[in-house]
Amino acid sequence: MNRIRLGVNIDHVATVRNARGENYPSPLRAALLAKKNGADSVTIHLREDRRHINELDLKQIKSKLKIPLNLEIAATKEMLRIAIKNKPSFICIVPEKRREITTEGGLNLNFNKNFLRKVINKLKKNKSRVSLFIEPNLKDIKLSKKLNVDCIEIHTGKFCRLVNENKIYTNELKKIKSAVHLGNDLGLEVHAGHGLTFKSAKILTKIKGIKEFNIGHFLIGESIFLGLGKTVKKFRRILK
Repeated sequence: MNRIRLGVNIDHVATVRNARGENYPSPLRAALLAKKNGADSVTIHLREDRRHINELDLKQIKSKLKIPLNLEIAATKEMLRIAIKNKPSFICIVPEKRREITTEGGLNLNFNKNFLRKVINKLKKNKSRVSLFIEPNLKDIKLSKKLNVDCIEIHTGKFCRLVNENKIYTNELKKIKSAVHLGNDLGLEVHAGHGLTFKSAKILTKIKGIKEFNIGHFLIGESIFLGLGKTVKKFRRILK
């Protein structure tokens, strides 16, 4: 049985760096430390406004990292050009609003669907594994299959928020289970991400069929107290 993979999102190392306009802390150093301590991939989100990760980070991490780089991008002509030029191993297409603090939900797959299809096809021809960041919605999973992606990443934000607030999360967990099972049945590789903590990740590991967890904000925050290496290792143990 294959173990669940851990993707470490290092965006907020860059957030801290950019807060002072310095060249530290280094996202590249964080990426290499994550790999050293058991991460299976490293995720970075190159946003339109470059609020954290920038093109130099992408170039440096891509050249030095010996595990797959997962590049999160919006479906725009600019990001398509950058992704084709840099050719990361993995690409996750995500929604993006300029004023949002963080990604607020899954993609609207019916918005500009023909352009999205073209983006997916071009990225796949460029030999990147392509996933879509979507809600645990059965219609979206079926449409993702029609769009010919390799993977889907289930937006776990609502579930994680309920867990964090000690509220009843049963219905949201059922939605995620149904989404995972349908994705597997359709031959899509299923991932999970957004808002994950030690507690919520542990709950979701009970769902058979999730192949990869992508974890960032909580992991980087917890690293302030535990250290990045120890935090990655703790998530690695949880995902066993």
